[in-house]
Amino acid sequence: QVQLVESGGGLVQAGGSLRLFCAASASGFAFSRLDMAWYRQAPGKQRDLVAAISSGGIRDYADSVKDRFTISRDNAKNTMYLQMNSLIPEDTAVYYCNVRRTSYSVSDFWGQGTQVTVSS
Repeated sequence: QVQLVESGGGLVQAGGSLRLFCAASASGFAFSRLDMAWYRQAPGKQRDLVAAISSGGIRDYADSVKDRFTISRDNAKNTMYLQMNSLIPEDTAVYYCNVRRTSYSVSDFWGQGTQVTVSS
């Protein structure tokens, strides 16, 4: 079982920055072996992948956030991060931390989400 707790969301003006945190409590799993991701869901829209980072540190980004967002992880702290710069109103959404389903994790796991609101 993996429990995920997101934090760091809030209200920010366009052009500003926020850093999201995802703290993982992984019973029976080694955090370092988990593939992780950030998703977001805006009102009335589907949940979309924002960024992913594999257990080996390979990163992938949605086109809409490339060059603005950076995903990272600290395996010693069981924590994943999302640094968001040059925020725009279209980034407004609930951001979710995710453990991706792999042969190691067997299932995917989700946090409760943290709200990010970007004002124009």
